[in-house]
Amino acid sequence: MGKKIKAYIVFTKFRLSALVIVSALTGYLFVGGSDGHIIFHLLLGGLLVTAASNGSNQIWEKDLDKLMKRTEGRPIPQGQMSVKEGLLVVAFCLITGTALLYMINLYSALLGLLAFILYVFAYTPLKTKTPWAVFVGALPGAIPPMLGAIAHTNEFGFIPGILFFVQFTWQFPHFWAIAWVMYDDYKAGGFSLLPSREGKTKGSAFQVVVYSFMLIPFSILPWVLGLSGVVSLIFAIVFGLGFFYLAYRLYLTLADKDAKKLMFASFLYLPIIQFVYVFDRIDDAIINFLTT
Repeated sequence: MGKKIKAYIVFTKFRLSALVIVSALTGYLFVGGSDGHIIFHLLLGGLLVTAASNGSNQIWEKDLDKLMKRTEGRPIPQGQMSVKEGLLVVAFCLITGTALLYMINLYSALLGLLAFILYVFAYTPLKTKTPWAVFVGALPGAIPPMLGAIAHTNEFGFIPGILFFVQFTWQFPHFWAIAWVMYDDYKAGGFSLLPSREGKTKGSAFQVVVYSFMLIPFSILPWVLGLSGVVSLIFAIVFGLGFFYLAYRLYLTLADKDAKKLMFASFLYLPIIQFVYVFDRIDDAIINFLTT
C-alpha cells in the first residue's frame, strides 16, 4: 500500500501541485477573501485539477520519460502503474476537483478546466515540436492567482488580470532556467524548450534577461494602481533587481551554475512577492480602518 501511495504522489507531482495552489490562495486573499469553506474548496479543488494535469502529462509522455534520467523513475515507465490505472486516477482527480471548484462558482470551475485543457492538449504535445510551447504553457500556469481572485469576486476584472500577468511573465525566466539546467536531459527526450533552437546561447540568455527585467514593472503594478502599499513596492523592486541580476549573470557567463542560481531564485521569488502583496494589502486595510 505504501508503494502504491508513493507512486500516486509521484504520478500527480503532489509537491508541485501543492506549490501551484499557494498562488491560488494568495489571489483569493489579495482580493479580500476570508471564507474558510471557500478556501478549503479552492485548495483541494485546485490541488486535484493540477494533479490531473500532471498525471495526464505523464501518460502522454510515458515513452519519452524512459529516455530521460529525471523521469525514468516515474510510475508508468517503471511498471508501478498501468496507463489504464493512470487514466482512472486522472479522471477521479479532474471530476472531483472541478466539482469542488464549481461549489465556489461557475467561473472557478471553468478556469480550472481551461487550465487542464491548455496544459494537457496544447502545451504537452507542443513540447517536442517548438520552443513556443513555453508560451502556451505559461497560460495555464498563470491561471491559479486569477482563479483564486475570481473565487471571491465571481467575475473577471482588472485585479485578477494583474495577478495573471505577474505570474505569466515570471514563468519565462523560471522555466527557461530549468530548461537550461536540464538541457541535455530534455534533449534526450526530444524536447527543445529554450527560446533559441541552438540551445544554451547568448540569444536564449538574452530573452531570459528581457523577461526578468519585465517582471519589475509588472510586479509594481499593484502599488501603481493603489492596490497595495509601499512595502510591496520596495520588495518588488529589490527582489526584481536581484532576479534581473542573476539573469544578467547567466547572459554574461552562459554557465549552468548561474542558470541553477536563477532557477532556485525563481522558486523563492513568486511566493514571496505574492504573499507580500497580501500582507501589505491587509496592513493598509487595517490602517485605513483605524484612521477613519
